[in-house]
Amino acid sequence: MKIGILGYGNLGRGVELAVKENPDVELVAVFTRRNPDTVKIQTPNVPVVSADKAADWIDKIDVMILCGGSATDLPVQTPEFAKMFNVIDSFDTHAKIPAHFEKVDAAAKSSNHVAIISVGWDPGLFSLVRAYSNAILPRGKDYTFWGKGVSQGHSDALRRISGVKDAKQYTIPIEAALEAVRSGSNPDLTTRQKHLRECFVVLEEGADAAAVEREIKTMPNYFADYDTTVHFISEEELQKNHSGLAHGGFVLRSGKTGENHNHVIEFSLKLDSNPEFTTSVLVAYARAAFRLNGEGKSGCMTVFDIPPAYLSNKSAAELRAHLL
Repeated sequence: MKIGILGYGNLGRGVELAVKENPDVELVAVFTRRNPDTVKIQTPNVPVVSADKAADWIDKIDVMILCGGSATDLPVQTPEFAKMFNVIDSFDTHAKIPAHFEKVDAAAKSSNHVAIISVGWDPGLFSLVRAYSNAILPRGKDYTFWGKGVSQGHSDALRRISGVKDAKQYTIPIEAALEAVRSGSNPDLTTRQKHLRECFVVLEEGADAAAVEREIKTMPNYFADYDTTVHFISEEELQKNHSGLAHGGFVLRSGKTGENHNHVIEFSLKLDSNPEFTTSVLVAYARAAFRLNGEGKSGCMTVFDIPPAYLSNKSAAELRAHLL
């Protein structure tokens, strides 16, 4: 399977690394909106090409993996590139997924391509667990906990505050809430009861620490609804101790069957590198898109629509013999 990468940030680099783990996958080209001469990739003899030249590669790429952001890149890029290639994206704005699906579906069907959107771990693998769990335990409650890990969106919100030079924010599940769910008591949990937010902030010289802390803790949609701790540290300490992109989380469903017997389904992830894990998922779903398109399928799909066997480089016989 010959793939292309659109965008060479954290996700693009992760896809490049994931290709090396999959012997049936070959990286053909990396596409960028930057000057291609300024983008240095790790794979020898693979060209870096201007994104404007992507149409020249239509017959040379089986699947294009789109590595842009969900806010402004993917809403435009996914339908645009679905007209030229089979595509995979990691669109993660949950509330906007239905509208994104409709746009991409029209584009992919018009060109007889397969597009799989919202691939990753949430949305993605966590979505599958929620679907399986709801089907098996229709009488129950879903719970999702994120972390401990770096929230890139919340970290960005910190850095936009006047007086903040740099910052990282960690989302941390509250252990008591997690244990209450695991116990089968089916608690009703508020936002504040489920997660803590811990901020590590480097101030600009002369900035008012008290004012910055107050603005953080009262910021609507980000911190106001949580118990938030703010640590002011040096730039050196931030680089030394908080440069990673670890993340993870838990999906649980607690539900009853028959005569009120309670059951808890739990799936968890602990990730050293959020981008590298996410892109490993993207490459597996690229394999599925390639296979489905080869069978004549077209249009937009999500993880709910993909048979698990299509993700694996093992044959159906191997899967039955070794993993069933």
